[in-house]
Amino acid sequence: MDRTVRTVEDVLALLDGLFASEAETEAQAGAEPERGRVATGDGRDFWDRFYADRSRPVPFFAAKPDENLAAYLDQCLIAPGRALDLGCGPGRNALYLAAHGFEVDAVDLSPVAVAWGEDRAQEAGADVRFLCGDAFTLPATELSGPYDLVVDSGCFHHLPPHRRISYLALLDRVLAPGGHLALTCFAAGEAGAGSELTDADLYRERRLQGGLAYTPEALRWIFSDLTEVELRRMREEAPESALFGVGFLWTALFRRGEASSGDVHALHDHT
Repeated sequence: MDRTVRTVEDVLALLDGLFASEAETEAQAGAEPERGRVATGDGRDFWDRFYADRSRPVPFFAAKPDENLAAYLDQCLIAPGRALDLGCGPGRNALYLAAHGFEVDAVDLSPVAVAWGEDRAQEAGADVRFLCGDAFTLPATELSGPYDLVVDSGCFHHLPPHRRISYLALLDRVLAPGGHLALTCFAAGEAGAGSELTDADLYRERRLQGGLAYTPEALRWIFSDLTEVELRRMREEAPESALFGVGFLWTALFRRGEASSGDVHALHDHT
């Protein structure tokens, strides 16, 4: 008889296991797990297989940035500073930011994806610091912050509901006062774009079904501690475009409030 729960993190890890168990059972039986049957900290093998063949015709394998990220720079909504790319994959957004004057840390769960990103950075002569691991469990010495920009293109919508707690806690720790979160995620109402099951039903099903779809109202509620700068559909980009864009995603830019004088002193003391 095990009694494993003592802390909030113990509860979150226990809930992770609800989504991981079916994938593990299928893997043991020799079956390919469905895309949705991964949870943070438990899906590395899946994502390693996903990124193993670099020649696959996956639209976001191309080394080009999200169109909204380029637009934020063009419109001067964000400016070069320290940036963190969450769930960076092969580093397409990280390399773009580095080429535009950002000091970039990029983290992904998959060693295969990180190795691909490092190869791309070397080929491009880009200075990106790649980290492999679960962003929620990496020590503060690795993801120290503060970051002026946190970019998330497809990480958030693959998290089970309980990991939103970890996500918001990470933002609270690493996002600088006045800093921005640039988020891209599945839009509700688009066939095949993401699951529209309620949070409670996801736990009954024990599946993420390839990712979770969100409404604008849900995103505004989840990130209500931040100020909305822009929330819109991603613009469609042609295959030959230098930018990545598909219409079944939301793009959002949120801004953290400026720190009070006391918060600034505390931040300086911490760093």
